[in-house]
This record gives sequence, structure tokens and C-alpha cells, in this order.
Amino acid sequence: MKRILLPLGAGLLCCTLALGQKLPFRDLNQNGKQDVYENVNIPLDTRVEDLLNRLPLEDKIGLVIGTGMRLPGVSSTESPEKVAGAAGNTRPVEALGIAPIVLADGPAGLRIDPTREGTEETFYCTAFPIATLVASTWDPALSEEVGAAMGAEARAYGADILLAPALNIHRHLLAGRNFEYFSEDPLLSGTMSGHLAKGVQSQGVGTSIKHFAANNQETNRMVLNAIVSERALREIYLRGFEIAIKTAAPWTVMSAYNKINGVYASQHKALLEEVLRKEWGFEGLVMTDWFAGDNAVAQLKAGNDLMMPGTPQQLEQVAQAIDNGELSIHELNKNVRRILRVILQSPSQQGLPYDNSPPLDRHAQLARKVAAAGAVLLKNEGGALPLQAGQANVAAFGVGAYDFIAGGTGSGDVNEAYTVSLVEGLANAGLAIPAALRSRYEAYRDAEKAKLPEKRFFFELLPPIPEMPLESKAIAKYAQTTDAAFVTFTRNSGEFQDRALEADYYLTAEEKNLLKNVAAAYRKLGKPVIVILNIGNVIETASWEGYADAILLPWQGGQEAGNAVADVVTGKVNPSGKLPTSFPLDYTDQGSDRYFPGTALPGAEEEQVGMLSKGVPSETAYQDDIYVGYRYYTSFGKEVAYPFGYGLSYTTFDIGAPRLSDKAFRGALSVEVSVTNTGSTPGQEVVQLYLSAPDTVLYKPARELKAFAKTSLLAPGQSETLVMQLSPKDLASFSPSERAWIAEAGTYKVLIGTSANQILHEARFDLAFDIEAERAIADLKPTRALEVIKP
Repeated sequence: MKRILLPLGAGLLCCTLALGQKLPFRDLNQNGKQDVYENVNIPLDTRVEDLLNRLPLEDKIGLVIGTGMRLPGVSSTESPEKVAGAAGNTRPVEALGIAPIVLADGPAGLRIDPTREGTEETFYCTAFPIATLVASTWDPALSEEVGAAMGAEARAYGADILLAPALNIHRHLLAGRNFEYFSEDPLLSGTMSGHLAKGVQSQGVGTSIKHFAANNQETNRMVLNAIVSERALREIYLRGFEIAIKTAAPWTVMSAYNKINGVYASQHKALLEEVLRKEWGFEGLVMTDWFAGDNAVAQLKAGNDLMMPGTPQQLEQVAQAIDNGELSIHELNKNVRRILRVILQSPSQQGLPYDNSPPLDRHAQLARKVAAAGAVLLKNEGGALPLQAGQANVAAFGVGAYDFIAGGTGSGDVNEAYTVSLVEGLANAGLAIPAALRSRYEAYRDAEKAKLPEKRFFFELLPPIPEMPLESKAIAKYAQTTDAAFVTFTRNSGEFQDRALEADYYLTAEEKNLLKNVAAAYRKLGKPVIVILNIGNVIETASWEGYADAILLPWQGGQEAGNAVADVVTGKVNPSGKLPTSFPLDYTDQGSDRYFPGTALPGAEEEQVGMLSKGVPSETAYQDDIYVGYRYYTSFGKEVAYPFGYGLSYTTFDIGAPRLSDKAFRGALSVEVSVTNTGSTPGQEVVQLYLSAPDTVLYKPARELKAFAKTSLLAPGQSETLVMQLSPKDLASFSPSERAWIAEAGTYKVLIGTSANQILHEARFDLAFDIEAERAIADLKPTRALEVIKP
């Protein structure tokens, strides 16, 4: 039996917890009856109130502080782990039979330890494709299917809450965790993440949608002040959360590390109580990101219910605040009440069995299906893809082809049993790869990996393996004996650091040289060169795309990525992925580039949590305002390499003109669009509805995505009619002066296209008078004037 001593003011709260011990409901109380809170047939709120009234103050304080995390130099109460490798736990209340609940990462699948002491059994999880790839499918039903599989694994391994999905905005292409996030657009982000969360929770476990809000960079993320206009906050950085929360009703929301207009997100009452709960109707609990904020009492008073991972110092702070009246029992009860609602619904509290045996084989096939569905075909000159029946011998160049990256690092990583590389996937598809070339690359890969240092922490990003030099003479030899060349470039990123320009956003000199030499050798013989981009977010393509006949972007496709790429390049799967984020011509073309990643405050010094750096207190001004991604490029007339929503297919489609349900907006409007497969290959198409709104008072982007729909798999000649809906809020922009979402009177343009830059049809409708679509409660205006860019 392990004893845990929790400092609480002048006294000590002492509880005991045996390793692996379960705390099910007690069957009967001392009178031989079941207590109210234990009766699952009684309404949940009644049970919560009964339990709340039974809890001693010490246990209430314990419930709002997590049990700690084992990190070097960080104090922890060190309770034993029910699920090894989980991110954190709440505290048990043994006297009342209240079990601890388990919180586990993460966005691409459950992240727990794959092995445990005392057993040879393994506990691997499925590495699903990264969120950016899931968004590239533009298929909410498929995202929900992924979520259901993630939830099933969490349930099978004994976790109660999956710390996912993550849906911050791709504001800047160098942000280190963009791979965990879905898109630069809040509608696509909110829709896809909402359905993923809905899928997870269909399995009886909870989600924690994160990071709320404006957590759009890693540089100094824990001590960064994001200065954002209220309009940009509501239209860009909060809108996706609102959509996801109203879609899925997540059990929990995780507040962000950063400050928003001078206040830590986890201590921001207007954000957590007024926006999240009063305006959106969220009823779950809010937890902090790990070690976020600087004042546990301020967090509780702001409506942040659970401090994670929890420290002894926080326990003491809360106890002292109760003693001196800084925090009232009424305020604490509000926090505890929301925690108890989640605990009583959790698998752990219900004593539900778990067998550590999720259907990994079935989930691997789903991961493969999704990875193929989200692969984006960026270029396909001369029908280079799919490979034809006679192109059975292929060469794979680039060390990345032999060492595919399944997903990014940190809490968005997964401990999977295997990752299928490109060469393995091609071989599995029956394509022959020169044995000598494969042996040379694999020997180089192994030798370079042996030089890498051991990771100090699970979230540490090791340096990439440099590209292997390969002589032009050797490349020419393989061009003689193979039918096509694949050149693979890989990139990885993760927590705590944003990406770099050199050798990350840009190809290295060695990578460019390899591509040039391969192109010269293969094109001389009329053979195609296919570039595979195994990357987590945007890289520069304009300077080298001319050397490629085809470019396939399979992102980081999870553990089955190699098989999925093989499915696409062989034509087993017709690519239908569309970009969820823009590829600019260069990084300086972004609207946010001048303001990223911000500047350190005068005299600021680096802060620490144990041995971990919190960064240097800094601020960044979001002067790009509402002009994020394609909103910026289309409004300011900036050319891009590949626009938002773009993606090619092996077939062709005819998209008919939109049919509007009315010529005037009278509270709602439906838009019908017919799609016909006019090619010779079955395929799917995504129809995107953008809206161009009048800007008589409020400035507006040139166009904004307001609806989208994806067809089923259409056979050649087959047609399908898609129906999309517009509501008053879809027409509206947020007016800080009116404190409301306002749709301005005038003529609106419905733009139907296949990307933000490829608009095929236009229709119009009129709004006779201004509409107030929704009134705000919270005031989120920055405390100082913010000069924002405008076209």
C-alpha cells in the first residue's frame, strides 16, 4: 500500500491507494440501502448534488487538483498509474467509492506506454493519420469513424478521457503543432473535429477539445500574450470551438497555455464562463493544459475546474484561499460539481471492465483507408499517376522512403507497433524495387539512426537524418532498369518548438540536388518522377515542383501510410483529398508572417517548470486579424502555389450551377448542386460553398467557406445532388460596436468551387435588412488599440 501525503494549509490530507486498486460504488450503505449518488436510475444532477453534500472540504480541494506527473524536477504526489503512460489522473475518494479517472493523449490516437514492467504483454495503439490529413478528406462521417476507433481503444485500455481533438488554427505555417490541428479555416476545423469527438464519445469515454484558445504557436507558448481583436477571436479562433462543442457536447474542454489580451486563457473568466458556458451552453468541465497559468485560485474562480497535472503547491494554494476567504465554498462547489458530473459518467466510476485487447488489426485497416482518402494529389502531368500495368519496376530515392514518419512528436504522438514505409507499401502492392538501392539506403538509415542521442523526454524532437548522397552515375543506372522514380521528402515537428525555415520549410541543398539528378536521368528516358511529401505541414514547393511529373501529399498518414500511398499510386484508390490549408509561394507571403512568433517583453528572462523551459515572456500582435490563410490570399490578391481546398483526381467531374431555394434570404437558405463523374474512373468530389458578403459597414474577406459536401463514390457517368444550408449566422460577421453577429443588408454571392481559387459558378440572393443573428455576452476587446491590416 502506497501512502500519498497532500499538503493542505496547516494540516495534511492523507489517502491511500494500492497499485491497480479499483474503487467501484459501494453496493449498500450502513443502513443496507444504496445512497442516492450511487443509484444510476436517478437523474445525474440529483446524484451529483447528493455526492457534493457528502464530500469533506479536503476531498473537494483534492478533486480540483490532478495527481501529478512524473517529470524531472517537478513535484508530484506520485499516485500509481492505472494506465501506464497516461497523461494524468484525478484523485480518488475512497470513503465514498469515488474512483480516479484516467486522462490520456492524444490527437492521432491513444498514447500510452506500449510495454509494462512485470509482463510480456504489449499495449500498442493505432497510429491514425494526423488531424491535418483527416481534414484533407473533407468527410465528417469518416472523421467520426476514426473517433469511434480511438474511443474504442481508450475504453479497451481503461482510459476515461481522450485529450483530443486539437483544433487550433493554422495561422502560420511554421507552428510546430500544426499537424495536430485540422485547418486554417474554422468551419472545416470545427466540423471535422466535432465529428471526431462525437465518434470518441460514442464509445462511452470523454474527449477534451483543446487548446482553448488562440494557441497557435509553440515559441514561448506558456508565457505568451496573444493580442487579438475581438472580431478575429470570434470569427477565426473561437468559431471552430463553437462548432465542435455544439456538434459533440464534449465532456471537457482544455484551456490553452497562452494569455489572451493580457489574461491567461486558463484564468480568463469572460472566455470560460461567459463565452463557453453562457453563450454556447457548454455544460462540461474545463481543465488546464499541463502546468498552465500562474494562479490556481484565479483559475478556479474563472471557471477552470481542474488543474492538470496537479502539484502539491496548488493544493496548498487552494486550501489557503479557502481559509482566508479568497475563494468561497460556493465557488469551489461549482468547480467540483462539474468534475463530479464527468466522474459519475466515466467507465472507471461505473466499474466497467476493460481487457487491454482493442481490435488493432481492424483499426489498422481503417487507418489505411483514411490515409488514402486524405492524400492530396497536387500535380499529375502527363498522367504520371496512377502507375500503369507495365510499370512494375520502380526506384525509391530519398532516405524518407525507407523511414516514413507516422505522425508528429509529443502528446500528439502514438506508440504504435509498426509503421509501413513507402518501400514496404510499394512492395506489398507487388512493385519491384532494386535490391541494391534498398540495401544501400537501409544501411545508411540504420547507421545514421545509431548516431542519434537517446530521447530525454517523450516529447523531444530528435534531429532529422540528413539526405544520403547518391552519385548521378548510380541514379542513371537505376533509370535504365526501372519504369518510374519516387523521390520522398519527410519532415517532422512537435511540442515546444516551432519549425525552422532552413532544412525544414525549404528543401536542403542535398534534397534539391537529388531531385534534379533523378529528374534529369528519368526524363531523358521519358520516365516519370513522382515526389512523395511525408510531412506534417506546409513546405515550399514553387522552386522545385518543375522537376516532378507528379506530386502526392499523403501528409503523415499514421502506421499504414506506406500501404495507403501504394493504394493511391497504383490506382486502387482514386485520390479525393483536398487541401485544408494553403501552400503559399513563399513563407513571407503569409498575412501573419510579420507578426510571428512575437517579441520578448523588455527585461524578460526564461522561466522554468522543474527542468522544463516555459519560455521567455513575450507577446505577439495578431495584426493579420481575420485575414488568415485563404482569406488573406484572396482578399489581398496574393498568388499561391496550391490554394485552400485544392486537390486533383484521376477522373473528371462536372459541377452544375447552384440552385437556391429562394432569391431572398428569409431566415434560411438551401443550395443544391449536382455533380457528375464525366471521366472513366470511379471517384469522389468535394463541392465547396464560399460566400461573398456586402461590406457596407464591416470589412469582409473576399470569400469565406460557409458549407461543403462530399459525394459518395461515383461511377463513370453517375450523378449526385448535394444540398448545403445557410443560416443567419453564416451570413453574419461580428460587430464589436454592436456586440453582436450582424448580417448586413445587401446582395450576397454564393460561390461554388473546388478550391478557394477555382470558383466555377456564382449565384446571388438578397437580404432586405440587417439581421442580428446572435448577441454576445462576453466583452473580449483587447485592452489596447490594435492596428490590423485591411485590403
